[in-house]
Amino acid sequence: MSIPTPSHTTPCRICGGAVERFLDLGDQPLSDAFRKPDESDDEFFFRLEVGRCTGCTMTQLLHEVPRERMFHADYPYRSSGSTTMAAHFRAIAQRFLAEELTGSDPFIVEIGSNDGVMLRTVAEAGVRHLGVDPSAGVGLTAQEQGVRVRTDFFEERSALEVVADEGRADVIYAANTFCHIPYLDSVLAGARALLGDDGIFVFEDPYIGDILRRRSFDQIYDEHFYFFSATSVRAMAVQHGFELVDVERLDVHGGEVRYTLARPGRRTVTQAVHDLLLEESTSGLDRAEPYETFARAVMAIRDDLRSTLERLRDEGRRVVGYGATAKSATVNNFCGIDRDLVAVVYDTTEEKQGRVTPGQHIPVEDMSGFATDPAPIALLYAWNHAEEIKRKEQAFADRGGRWLTYVPEVRLD
Repeated sequence: MSIPTPSHTTPCRICGGAVERFLDLGDQPLSDAFRKPDESDDEFFFRLEVGRCTGCTMTQLLHEVPRERMFHADYPYRSSGSTTMAAHFRAIAQRFLAEELTGSDPFIVEIGSNDGVMLRTVAEAGVRHLGVDPSAGVGLTAQEQGVRVRTDFFEERSALEVVADEGRADVIYAANTFCHIPYLDSVLAGARALLGDDGIFVFEDPYIGDILRRRSFDQIYDEHFYFFSATSVRAMAVQHGFELVDVERLDVHGGEVRYTLARPGRRTVTQAVHDLLLEESTSGLDRAEPYETFARAVMAIRDDLRSTLERLRDEGRRVVGYGATAKSATVNNFCGIDRDLVAVVYDTTEEKQGRVTPGQHIPVEDMSGFATDPAPIALLYAWNHAEEIKRKEQAFADRGGRWLTYVPEVRLD
C-alpha cells in the first residue's frame, strides 16, 4: 500500500504555518516491520518526505503513519541492547535521583519506557515511578525487572488518568520518544496536567543541527516525525504553557540534545539555552539554505553508496550488513539496496532474526554468524555505535575485514 505524495507545502503540526518540503526519500516501508520470509500480506509503504516550517522552524515529516502500525505488542527495539546506551540511561536516572527526586514521596513518569533500562535504576532506589509505553512486549520485559508500567499511549487522556491514580510528577522524562509523536499538543496538555508546579519535563531526541552537519539522512524514518532544535522547541514550549530552561548536547545516536521544560518563571533559564539559540541563528538553522544543501549532499551519498556496492558485487566481493536498525530501512529503500548487493544483515535482536528487512527483504540472522562469515566487507548500519562495535569486532579487522560507512560520506575503512 502506498500513500499519495503530499503537496510541496503542508500545514505545520505545531504552529499551523507553512512547512516547505526540502527532501523526498521516496516510498518507504515501516522501519521496524521485519517480516517472515514467507509472509504474503501486502507490505505497507508511505511517502517519506520531510520539510521545515517557515514560522516556528520545526522540521517534520509531511505525512503521519498511524501510530498503531509502528508501536504495538511486537515492537522489536530494546533500549538496553547497547552497553553505551545502558550506561547513558543509568547516568540520567542517577542525576534525577540526586537532583530532582529528593522530596518525601517523589514521583517520576517516563514516556516510552521501553524495556525499563532507565527506570530500573529508579526502582532499585525505591522511588515511586511509572513507565507509559504502548508496546506490551517491551513493557513485560520492564515489569520482569521490577519496573511499574502502564501499557498505553501517553496523551492528555492517559496523563489525566495517571494524575487521578498517582498524583502529580516531579519529573517527566522521554528519550528518543517525544519526536515520535505527531500529536504533541495532546502530549503537552497531558504534561501540563501531570507535572507538579516545580517539576521538569526532560526529553532527548536527535538534533536537526547534527543531522544536517553529519548528513545522517537515515535518521529520517517513519518513527521520527519531528527533528528538534532549540529554536523550534522554545517556540513550541511557549505555545503550550512551558518555558525552555536548559539544553544539553549529547553524543549519542549520532548527536542529540536534551531539552528541559518547566512552568514559566519556575526555573532560571541557563546560559546553555542562550548559547545554542545564538549558534543556531549564526549557522542559519532558521533559514532554508542549510536544508537545501543537506538534500543535495544526500542525493550524492545515495549515488555513491549504490555505485560502491555495485562495484564490490562486480568484483565478486561479498558484503554483509551489521545492525538491522530502524534507520537501515531508509538507507536500503532510498538507495535500492537489496540482497543482490548485501547478502545478509547480522543483528543481536532475537525478534528480528529469521526475518527479512523492511522493503528490500534482506535476510536477518543471529549476530553469532558474523564471526564465521567470510565476507571481507561489512556495511555498518549501526554507525552511531561504531566505536563500541569496532572494539567488540576487532577479530573482523584482524582478518582483513573492512567497514563500509555512509555518514557523513561513503567510506571504506
